[in-house]
Amino acid sequence: MAEGDDFRCWDELIPDALGLIFGNLSLQEKLTVIPRVCKSWGKAMMGPYCWQEIDIQDWSNQWPEHLDRVLRMLIMRSCGSLRKLCVSGLHNDTMFSFIAEHAGSLHTLQLPRSEMGDSIVEQFARRFSMVTFLDLSYCGKIGTRALEAMGKHCKFLVGLRRNMHPLDLAGKLSPDDEAHAIATTMPKLKHLEMAYLLISTGGVLEILSSCPDLELLDLRGCWNVKLDEKFLKETFPRLKVLGPLVVDYYERNDWDACSDYSDSSEYLAWDFVAGEIGDYDDESSDEMWDDEGRLEELELRFYEGFDEDAGYGWPPSP
Repeated sequence: MAEGDDFRCWDELIPDALGLIFGNLSLQEKLTVIPRVCKSWGKAMMGPYCWQEIDIQDWSNQWPEHLDRVLRMLIMRSCGSLRKLCVSGLHNDTMFSFIAEHAGSLHTLQLPRSEMGDSIVEQFARRFSMVTFLDLSYCGKIGTRALEAMGKHCKFLVGLRRNMHPLDLAGKLSPDDEAHAIATTMPKLKHLEMAYLLISTGGVLEILSSCPDLELLDLRGCWNVKLDEKFLKETFPRLKVLGPLVVDYYERNDWDACSDYSDSSEYLAWDFVAGEIGDYDDESSDEMWDDEGRLEELELRFYEGFDEDAGYGWPPSP
């Protein structure tokens, strides 16, 4: 075998193969490193194969002020092929409607801590007909109407996450309204999380009788629920129930996580400033950062650590 036979032409890989590979990289690497490697990689990063799954939930918790612009850019790049979207803290109904307009292929939708209301969800629920997993945790402005609308239109829904914070439910009545909406519109559920949701024993039993395929039910923090363990084992042998007793932390506090960078020595800051994105010498660099929103003004900078004496700098080249 000739010595040159071991050479790999990585720049000649087809776009869908590159998309699978780049899917293992972080958001910062995909947006700032990969486009500068070569023309074919930069072109692939602009196309839909790299953005069929968009998970910026952690980033959106840290940089909410730039969420709308970045999310619009990434969804537009998906070109209607978006299958998974995970983002926290949508600011208003406008962004929810924008997502709905591009949800034709969407299977997983996670929008915790978002600010859309019942009316906009009812209006656009039909656009999410392919969704199989839905996360509306900590969304305090939606309720029974939104859940009913999503349940009626998401015929393939098998997973729902509707966890709440105890303080968000203080003073609220009608504890079984949402339980009834789930029971009557989501019969194919296999995974249901309702930690700290206002619900009674009767509401849980209604869900159990209406969702025969249920395998996991999270009731941690639902203090009004009293279930007989023997009854559950005999009647629903495949069902695993968590709670209502909270024996450990339900989940890591995401609000605290926003200021906890112990897992990484660097974090991603987005500064929108006038000027060039960098010294990328490819003639296509202008269009690479355009994305219909003058994204040539988008500059991504990486700040390493928090030591004030350490200074700032770009990460080393790959």
